[in-house]
Amino acid sequence: MAIELTDEEQVLLQQARDWIDDDPEETTRRELKRLLRTIENPDNSSDSKGRTSGALGDLKDRFAGTLQFGTAGLRGAIEAGPNRMNRSVVIKAAAGIAAYLNEQLPGQTPRVAIGYDARHFSRAFALDSAGVLTAAGCEVYVYSHALPTPVLAYTMNRLNADAGIVVTASHNPPKDNGYKVYLGGRIVEGDGHGAQIVPPYDSEIAAHIAQVASVRETPRDTHGWHTLDEKDLNKYIDAVVGLKHDSPRDITIVLTPLHGVGGAVVDKVLAHAGFDQLISVAQQYEPDPDFPTVSFPNPEEPGAIDLALEYAVRSDADIVLANDPDADRCAVAIKDPRVIDAHAADSDDSPAKHGWRMLHGDEVGSLLGNYVASQHTPDPHGPTMTLANSIVSSRLLEKIAAHHSLNYAATLTGFKWISRAPSLLFGYEEALGYCVAPQLVRDKDGISAALLVAELAASLKAEGKSIIDYLDDLARTHGFHLTDQLSARFSDLSLIPQTMARLRATPPTELAGSPVVEVVDLSEGVDGLPPTDGIRLLAQDGTRVIVRPSGTEPKVKCYMEVLEDVAHDATFDDVTVARVSARSRMEQVREDMTAALGL
Repeated sequence: MAIELTDEEQVLLQQARDWIDDDPEETTRRELKRLLRTIENPDNSSDSKGRTSGALGDLKDRFAGTLQFGTAGLRGAIEAGPNRMNRSVVIKAAAGIAAYLNEQLPGQTPRVAIGYDARHFSRAFALDSAGVLTAAGCEVYVYSHALPTPVLAYTMNRLNADAGIVVTASHNPPKDNGYKVYLGGRIVEGDGHGAQIVPPYDSEIAAHIAQVASVRETPRDTHGWHTLDEKDLNKYIDAVVGLKHDSPRDITIVLTPLHGVGGAVVDKVLAHAGFDQLISVAQQYEPDPDFPTVSFPNPEEPGAIDLALEYAVRSDADIVLANDPDADRCAVAIKDPRVIDAHAADSDDSPAKHGWRMLHGDEVGSLLGNYVASQHTPDPHGPTMTLANSIVSSRLLEKIAAHHSLNYAATLTGFKWISRAPSLLFGYEEALGYCVAPQLVRDKDGISAALLVAELAASLKAEGKSIIDYLDDLARTHGFHLTDQLSARFSDLSLIPQTMARLRATPPTELAGSPVVEVVDLSEGVDGLPPTDGIRLLAQDGTRVIVRPSGTEPKVKCYMEVLEDVAHDATFDDVTVARVSARSRMEQVREDMTAALGL
């Protein structure tokens, strides 16, 4: 017996029927038909009411709105409905982009470059986009195979394209996909040339997308675009290899692309740059959209690089480099004598016993920032260059910039902001994103970052030093900066604004025993930055905490930083004491923020 539906629910069902009629993809049409059958034709079983209610809830969420451009473009689960990633949403997005480009370049032919990763539906989304843009009169270039995001970002600038599109969900779960948009060419000039879209570009494109009434009536060609192939990819590889310095190469590196598209490209870059002791994690080398060996394809997540660490132990490697699935991020693991488990049993051959740990993104950002700055030769006739990171990243980079007589910029979270820093020399965000060569890629690039990390590690090894020694030297020069993150994932998205509201109403008065002397609501816009949903807490002893909702995941993230003084002539043991003290205070801050967030 069918349940009685409200008028609002009847409208929802009609929206679903209209979507089915307009959807070009059989897979997603079947999804919606199943939901409608569950709602309209329940059986007489005891749990029928629950299934009907669940189907209604699912349908409401799919049609609750339209995917919006967030921190890293459009992202969502691959399912039917305007609030998901699917061919209909992509076709409308491409039509909106085409209309925007034609509006901005009247009487001219917009040029667009398109790339995609190896996720489910990525190639279909890319070809749909190419068909729509070609039919709209654009000159379109599409890669013939899946490749890393930085390759497309580079290719777009090489072709002087007005727009670039990458179909990727980066490090999101296997069920997700996404859509990143870059603007350059004749559309955006200056420091934002070739970067991801920010306001007002995103809202202007969204307005054009909203005007696309029908997917089936949107013109879509099946050919007519240019195909980019291996020779185009090799131009990126050659450009990145060109960043190398004349330095030692005697180092053993374990590499993993985490089932993504970076494996072969990273291998070629490092090999062509002179690194010949490369060991790839075989189980994770080939692209696989299901990411079978990891529970979450993000190198930041616990367990993601365990296989790589096992390889490192067996091969007595010097360093582990891990890229996320679209290779725009780079994780680094090293042997740290401070974390060797001296009490482990002799039979224990775990990475921890050998001292392996992954570096925090702020550690890699600081060492890369210092390395890039130290290699930079100022142009006496040019502007002073800038080191930049996001406001949630460590304050250490600001001190490094001052030490090298460079400018410093703190930006909103996301590389669409970092890459716009004036006269950018290097930029990073703590979530393992590094831009070491903005003249090549105006975005984070885990491949060029991997090259420079490998170079630095090899140079240090030749001097009888390590990356740990390098980080200790930064602490001696600038003080020890320890950062960490606390995050909470929410299945009920309504709890995210509630959590932020509760923190605004009753922020903590102390952090690790130090009085909170400043509470800043970032939604009001501070330090010349646009408003963003977040709260910054500063304690008397310099401890800083920033809390914000994630722009790419259903999480509230808490970014914590504590400072510890270190003498310029501090010994290894002295620095160890400072690290232990900072870690103890960090754990107290974690407890304070866990309580403040009600987790």
